[in-house]
Amino acid sequence: MTHDQTRNWFITGISSGLGKALADTLLDHGDFVIGTFRQADQVADFNAANEGRGFALMLDITRPEQIKQAVQTVIDRFGRLDVLVNNAGYGFAGAIEEASEVEIRAVFEANFFGTVALTQAFLPLFRQQKSGHIVQISSQAGVKATPGFGVYNASKFALEGASEALAAEIAPLGIRLTIVEPGPFRTNFAGGSFRQATIQIDDYAATAGTFRSRMGQINGQQEGDPAKAAEAIRQLVQSENPPLRMPLGTIALASITAKIASLQQDVDAGREVASRAIFG
Repeated sequence: MTHDQTRNWFITGISSGLGKALADTLLDHGDFVIGTFRQADQVADFNAANEGRGFALMLDITRPEQIKQAVQTVIDRFGRLDVLVNNAGYGFAGAIEEASEVEIRAVFEANFFGTVALTQAFLPLFRQQKSGHIVQISSQAGVKATPGFGVYNASKFALEGASEALAAEIAPLGIRLTIVEPGPFRTNFAGGSFRQATIQIDDYAATAGTFRSRMGQINGQQEGDPAKAAEAIRQLVQSENPPLRMPLGTIALASITAKIASLQQDVDAGREVASRAIFG
């Protein structure tokens, strides 16, 4: 595909935040946006405002039958997809002990299982085309964990592990994959779409409790500009050799750099012990 051709994008969760910013940016540049909402009135409003430029449909990625229907709709109506952006998901705060099994499973259903299921559902189309680009919206929290954010960290760590393997599996088939790792962006992530553990344990007030308070305070004050992130993703897809990972924001850079340094320190400190734990 040449750079000036119109691309068909499928983006989950375009009602707000990074998803909305990306949809707006792509529409402004003349690409075709197939976006998902969870409310029927939002679908109707988008379709009325963007006839011929975009198409919205209802999708809850935790509902397998809706995934199947959405993918079939794309194939029947458009026949081709160039970019899949797995953006839908939500944040969750709470110490590991505070989080119930129901809460943990719900986070994974949206952030991991739903995302993987939608990716799997589009892969036959990408394989048939011998082209396509999967953009997984992860987080700096998919690389470095934070006290009070462990369940969310785990869901994004899982997504990153599956995506790293998938990228190697599909590269020989002409399909690309990039994991985008934003830091804090000025979206609704820390606001209305953010959930917290129902149980709070006093012993974690200084760790998970501090994290919960900070998330409340930063809402609306985050450093990241969603419009600039959207443009970065648009340019990423146009690039000749897109990276496996793309951090976004100075906080993401600092966080991921700190994780790499921590890993290197542990590897270096344990090098002698590790080398002895073998036969011979």
